[in-house]
Amino acid sequence: MKLLKLVLLILGITIITPSQMKASNLNGGRGLMHIQSAWSLKPGFLTLYAHSRFFGKVGEFSNQTVQSAVTFWDVQGTLSFNYGINQHLEIAISPILYQDNHKGGTGYNFPDDLFMQMKFGSYGSKGSSLTFGGLLNLRFPMAKHHNIIFEPYSAGTVEWSLVGLTTYSRDPLYPEDALNAHFNLGYINHNDVGEKLSDSQSDSIHVRSMTQELMYGFGVKIPSSQFDFSIELYGNAFLQKPPETAYSLETYFFFTPGITYKAYRWLSIDFAADFLITDPNKDESHYGSITKLPGMPNYPSWRINLGFRFILLPTTAYRVSDRDILMRKAESRRELFEQIIKEQRETESAEEELERIKEERRKAERELERLRRILEGEARKKQSNPDSKKDDSGGNQS
Repeated sequence: MKLLKLVLLILGITIITPSQMKASNLNGGRGLMHIQSAWSLKPGFLTLYAHSRFFGKVGEFSNQTVQSAVTFWDVQGTLSFNYGINQHLEIAISPILYQDNHKGGTGYNFPDDLFMQMKFGSYGSKGSSLTFGGLLNLRFPMAKHHNIIFEPYSAGTVEWSLVGLTTYSRDPLYPEDALNAHFNLGYINHNDVGEKLSDSQSDSIHVRSMTQELMYGFGVKIPSSQFDFSIELYGNAFLQKPPETAYSLETYFFFTPGITYKAYRWLSIDFAADFLITDPNKDESHYGSITKLPGMPNYPSWRINLGFRFILLPTTAYRVSDRDILMRKAESRRELFEQIIKEQRETESAEEELERIKEERRKAERELERLRRILEGEARKKQSNPDSKKDDSGGNQS
């Protein structure tokens, strides 16, 4: 009962707390806060990741008669459910529960868009430090408003993306207990040709060219017994930009240092801060008759991130002891050693077979050489002796 109350309390704080979730970088599985790892969840594992992130700034607004301070911010709350189907397949459902839309009336989307993901990971040879994978991500429009300032571009359509994943670990036996690094490279298709740009400054603005962009990211984690320390770099590059009335026309690049506190075996708490490396004052949007507030950036110059990661299944995660963990690690190491030995024996067997084939080839070459010498000897004999049949024939005629 106490555990259930604790979970509900943390979820409530996460959803209500002001947050600016960059959903295109949401990672509820293994890896870092923004950067996905190439590792899949183990079969039967179900995790819940509750994200909270916020940004706010005070600016000044003035005209000929009035000068006043204005506060602007961005708020969002998101959950991610990840489940391991088998050794290489993981699925995820990530609803955005709350998103500020900065419009009149309610001023927020509740709910916002829904993300669904299929991840194919944990590919690589046994004992190797490198692991590879990929994922397919779909975004379904559930929100009332899109094209929101401070947020990545979204057109209110079914969008899709493909991402390639590479992970390196210094210790392939216990990959998450050693220094590990992750690299992501993805493509996003916004599927927005012919669509009216939601919340644009003109009702006549329609998308004429498919908006497409590349997403990339790199991150390093340094784990310890109770705390993990991480550094992430991620950004985007448009292959085809959205219309000029979109708020998020500019490319971005963020630097994110973070720390993870491993409170329990089934709960870890992430804290990180995003810092915008690119120019926050660069503005390529066309606002028409709408005047943008002075000092209001298109992307936040900083953000605070907070995340809670729960292991929901298997339930043995709540009862497992240190001894059980060590036994499981030893068992996994034994299986890895057996696989390496098996592969080594197969390699040795293949090498023996290759050596046998080489020996047979050498024998065949010796036989061909012997036959060649025999044929050359017979040819020399014929050249040195006259043709006997011609001699006999010539003698009878004389």
